[in-house]
Amino acid sequence: MKTARIALGLTLMAAGIPGLLSAIELQPGTLKAWDDYIRNADSRMQARLDGQRQFLWTDESADRSRRIRRGEILVAPVTGRGTQSVASGIIHDWIGATFIPNATIEGLLAVVHDYDRYKEFYKPVVADSKAVACTETDQNFSMVWQHKILLVNAAIEGQYQAHDFAVDERRGYNIANTTRVQEIEGYGQNGEYLLPPGQGNGFIWRMHSIARYKERDGGVYLELEAIALTRDIPPSLRWVVNPVVNHLSINSLTTSLRQTREAVHSLARRPERLASCAIGARVAGNRKTGGAD
Repeated sequence: MKTARIALGLTLMAAGIPGLLSAIELQPGTLKAWDDYIRNADSRMQARLDGQRQFLWTDESADRSRRIRRGEILVAPVTGRGTQSVASGIIHDWIGATFIPNATIEGLLAVVHDYDRYKEFYKPVVADSKAVACTETDQNFSMVWQHKILLVNAAIEGQYQAHDFAVDERRGYNIANTTRVQEIEGYGQNGEYLLPPGQGNGFIWRMHSIARYKERDGGVYLELEAIALTRDIPPSLRWVVNPVVNHLSINSLTTSLRQTREAVHSLARRPERLASCAIGARVAGNRKTGGAD
């Protein structure tokens, strides 16, 4: 499940106008605003665990719950119109939900933890993916995302840390953070290379996601809050960008949830292909060792 698709689409759309965006570095004030925002997001999650709010966003509205149960994928901004301007940056925050009939939490996590196959589940945006290290509740993994809009083809390599939390037998959630994000200069060409973290076009600087799931009604309710930090858009062109923000964000998160649902159903029909994160990490480690020899 991905946060990158939303932020990439928004920023690349602006970058597709020749000469609009120049290289920029992540500033300390921007990073502080991000850290403050993520603390607030985690506090909202804690309120759901404490019973101050419904565990699922789905259950906060009877109409929303009914539509999702019927098979719709619903997406909405978490605050305002889904973006919040901060010093030299923009925070994007959207939530989406789907119902996966005839699924179990075990089946869902088999997909969520199969990082080596994210490049299959979430293509074409995820160009490469692999598990790095896993324990029963913690995972480290990497992904390469690529996306093209208008004249710009961007590729980004991200390193992630994720942690699973079991609330009870039928409820759980997962929090994932980027630990390093680097743009790939000249992606797909001879001599491509990684830029230092925090440098480049500012397509994506940070990502944070909260996935909640609950087994009920003969399936699993899955919802994903995707939060990303990107560079700011020049004020003179925000009137061009803002009208399509909703469309890009809704479409991106809808696609990610639909692809997850399809992957769960696909693996349920082919249980021999189920893979644990630990297996994926071991395979990735073997590949690395073999290369060293």
